[in-house]
Amino acid sequence: MEPLGIHHVSINVADAEVSRRFYLDVLGGVERIDRPAFSFGGAWIDFGGQQLHLIEGELPANKGQHFAIRVADLGATVDELRGKGLKVRDPQPVGANLQTFVLDPDGNLVEIHEARQPV
Repeated sequence: MEPLGIHHVSINVADAEVSRRFYLDVLGGVERIDRPAFSFGGAWIDFGGQQLHLIEGELPANKGQHFAIRVADLGATVDELRGKGLKVRDPQPVGANLQTFVLDPDGNLVEIHEARQPV
């Protein structure tokens, strides 16, 4: 196997429309139109060529699982998110990079990550 990258990550959400609006309006994703008509609610959101699939269903216990969205300037992103009313901790170093975390409307943990080293 020769992985080319991660195509998508899926998370469970209680209300697909509420989560869809959060990931589009607050975190800047772009909606994918080609989602099939599944028997459950959801949405496909694009973040720079990788997708987040929202699946309406039972929420798992929060045990630290998360995914990360990479940004160019974490400081500016934190300021923007705070301006939208989100509680966001100050960026913290992780190796040579920076990270912070936010919660989506269902309590899913989302890392916001600035990679200062080549990916």
